[in-house]
Amino acid sequence: MTAAGRPAGDLLSIGAVLGRLREEFPDVTISKIRFLEAEGLVQPARTAAGYRQFTAEDVNRLRFVLAAQRDHYLPLKVIKEQLDAADSAERPGVLRVVPVDGLPAAEDFAERSIRRMTREELIDTAGIDAATLSDLEQYGLVRPGAAGLYDSESAQIAAIVHALADFGVEPRHLRGFRAAADREVGLVEQIVAPLHGRKEHGRADETVREFAALSVGLHTLLVKAGLRRIAGK
Repeated sequence: MTAAGRPAGDLLSIGAVLGRLREEFPDVTISKIRFLEAEGLVQPARTAAGYRQFTAEDVNRLRFVLAAQRDHYLPLKVIKEQLDAADSAERPGVLRVVPVDGLPAAEDFAERSIRRMTREELIDTAGIDAATLSDLEQYGLVRPGAAGLYDSESAQIAAIVHALADFGVEPRHLRGFRAAADREVGLVEQIVAPLHGRKEHGRADETVREFAALSVGLHTLLVKAGLRRIAGK
């Protein structure tokens, strides 16, 4: 019997768990499993020597978490809430993924390749003129990199600002957007700084993505609520 009071034959090492998960989730790693444990999504027993021992239920929880991330892009916080709800429900073995429709997910903030472009290419891509780009730079909405090049996201920002001009909105009216975004980024930096300090870079990257999804999702819902008030609904 183990310290947890379960027969040793019913328990799996972390390597055995990895072998069971790899067929369905080829990208999963031991580090990922350890991270999910650290986040409280699975709680394996430990031997006297400190080795992890997983049950079949632990493996099912890990499958649920990995599938929720891969298929529904849910933040870990939402997944944990669903697991906690299932644990306290009448039938704790039944787990359901509830997609967050219409809101950004952590995977939307995953690092992707960015196309670099010159000033002329950005102007052409966004359909703006040089004067508009200068205004965007003046109010901090678009910023060139160290080499003086812009990225594809800058072109998207410029295109959106150009579309807002049809409503009489000018770059100078959008300084609040820049300030709000910088405040959110500053908050993220405060949260992940301790993780970087402990060299937990993988966990820091995942935290950034999840926080960004929650932050933008909250902003979206607050705007929707405000628009309903304007419409008198």
